[in-house]
Amino acid sequence: MQLQENISLKPYNTFGIDVLAKHFISVSNIEELKQVLSLETYPNKLIIGGGSNMLLTKNFDGLVIHMNLKGIDIVSDTDDYVTVRAHAGENWHEFVLWCLENDFGGIENLSLIPGNVGTAPIQNIGAYGVELKDTFVSCEAMSVETQTLKTFTKADCDFGYRNSIFKQHAKGRYIITSVTLKLSKNNHTLYVDYGAIKSELESMKISAPTIQDISNAVISIRKRKLPDPKDIGNSGSFFKNPVISKSSFNTLLVNFPDIPSYPVSENEVKIPAGWLIEKAGFKGKQFGEYGVHKNQALVLVNYGNAKGSDILNLSKIIQKTVERLFDISIDTEVNIL
Repeated sequence: MQLQENISLKPYNTFGIDVLAKHFISVSNIEELKQVLSLETYPNKLIIGGGSNMLLTKNFDGLVIHMNLKGIDIVSDTDDYVTVRAHAGENWHEFVLWCLENDFGGIENLSLIPGNVGTAPIQNIGAYGVELKDTFVSCEAMSVETQTLKTFTKADCDFGYRNSIFKQHAKGRYIITSVTLKLSKNNHTLYVDYGAIKSELESMKISAPTIQDISNAVISIRKRKLPDPKDIGNSGSFFKNPVISKSSFNTLLVNFPDIPSYPVSENEVKIPAGWLIEKAGFKGKQFGEYGVHKNQALVLVNYGNAKGSDILNLSKIIQKTVERLFDISIDTEVNIL
């Protein structure tokens, strides 16, 4: 554990934004995290994991703590289910692949989501009809104030659509150190009806898919639609899919009969934000070093040396345009710092 000064955060955020951290330290175990959090010399602290769900808009005049806690453990095991704990610094997709190698089912639809395990509960990551909360048992988190560990159950986390207690009144108060999930060992429940999974499996000539097949289908779809952060800086989906009332949706159908939707409840539907942004004319638009990805309008990209403020300003223009055209507000999914 070594304290460094004036470190570029470009390698630590998937947008590839080049801002400086005045102080930087990487922690690899609980004791190191306790020590760093107790440092009163640095009252202003920022936690970074995989850096996949953030947009950095300025230098950070404080201490950046890089979470590098690693390890995957089997907590309990029965004939039908296994309970697995993964530490916060594990790469999420690599953890999914580890589960698939062991034929543990439940998170295959969440393949290739960027970021680390520790940030997964914060926004209740989800894709293709599955959310983290579907397999979530608990997570362990450290209090920033007292440096004590606390276990948060599924109920404690108050999960919602891309939301949790960690984005609400517990925001900034806890650092997630590990996540525990309950996964199936056999008779896996398969989710193939959301998005293009079914058609992808058909093109792969698979009629009786396994969880590995579903993962491969999801990976194939995501690779076609989404840019690899290693090639083009991005944070995946920049905006949440808005949920609106059915009455509002019916009003929109008059002028936009092709608007897609997914039922949320008896009175609400979810509208794909990417469709709204594309209809607003932003898909594939490039503004110098930044823009909107050509294959997925939900994704804002850094083509090289964009500033975080440039991308933030673009997101605000998109939000205002969508609201003017459709009377729908779209919220950002990423954290703006």
